[in-house]
Amino acid sequence: MNAPLLELDDLRVEFKVRGHRIPAVRGASFTLEQGRTLAVVGESGSGKSVTSQAIMGILDTPPAKVTGGRVLLHGVDLLEQDEETRRSIRGNHIAIVFQDALSALNPLWSVGFQIGELFRVHRGTSRAEAKKKAIDLLDQVGIPDARNRVGNYPHQFSGGMRQRVMIAMALALDPEVLIADEPTTALDVTVQAQIMRLLKRIQEERDMGLILITHDLGVVADVADDVAVMYAGEVVERAGIRDTFKRPAHPYTKALLRAIPRVDSVGRELEVIRGLPPNPADLPSGCPFHPRCFAAEDRCAEEVPPWTEPAEHHGARCHFAEEVYVDER
Repeated sequence: MNAPLLELDDLRVEFKVRGHRIPAVRGASFTLEQGRTLAVVGESGSGKSVTSQAIMGILDTPPAKVTGGRVLLHGVDLLEQDEETRRSIRGNHIAIVFQDALSALNPLWSVGFQIGELFRVHRGTSRAEAKKKAIDLLDQVGIPDARNRVGNYPHQFSGGMRQRVMIAMALALDPEVLIADEPTTALDVTVQAQIMRLLKRIQEERDMGLILITHDLGVVADVADDVAVMYAGEVVERAGIRDTFKRPAHPYTKALLRAIPRVDSVGRELEVIRGLPPNPADLPSGCPFHPRCFAAEDRCAEEVPPWTEPAEHHGARCHFAEEVYVDER
């Protein structure tokens, strides 16, 4: 059988801080198929962004270090490649859209220059041809009057327009995998929807694999094909988008779904997940979610839950995954 487009196999990342080794990602595993969208969901501190940076090979080392696992692109382990090879893969095969476009863009250069630089450096394109390609990309991502705005600087764009510029930069070299790390953070609801529709359209037109990193399951409901839910540095549930919403197998996934505001709950108190995510330097024994879990029992505090697959293409790290899956009340 053909290998998946991208596969994470037991990825482990730690940070060395004041002589202590702190696990940030603890055995994350998931696959991304060509032409599909995978949403990686979880609260802040769950390890989502560190995972994406490990895939890209842009972790600050030190203090970060990949200590185990594999990142496979078409079956080839990227972690075994030298830096020159990784550099050639970034942009050409895997690209990323960061959550803070204003910080990611250089304020001293026009957006057209920054997009065109990718063509000049990686393709040897002339300055004039690079500008034409930048205009075309800006037009593709919905920047009005792209020909006249190509010479504008990042501060001259709104937040939503800057995010579109970042998407244009990521698409410049026609990558096979696009990682969008919280692409709608700090944007209003209307602009969020526009950016999500843009990403979905581009993914379908180019038949790319899209990894969408977010803390909000509601944002991905209409665009994702598959979901990986992360908590305390590990993937605690993987499923198709329908099973994630209709039959969540992990209590954490259920809690995230309950926290989504609903139009039919006006006047009722918004549900929240009690407590705070655990400190990665001092994780609870047993299941790391048990101190906050509404379904926890004594064994949850003592035994690390195994990975269970209650149905085909649906797995969860919970002692009671099969029972939760069956119980659809």
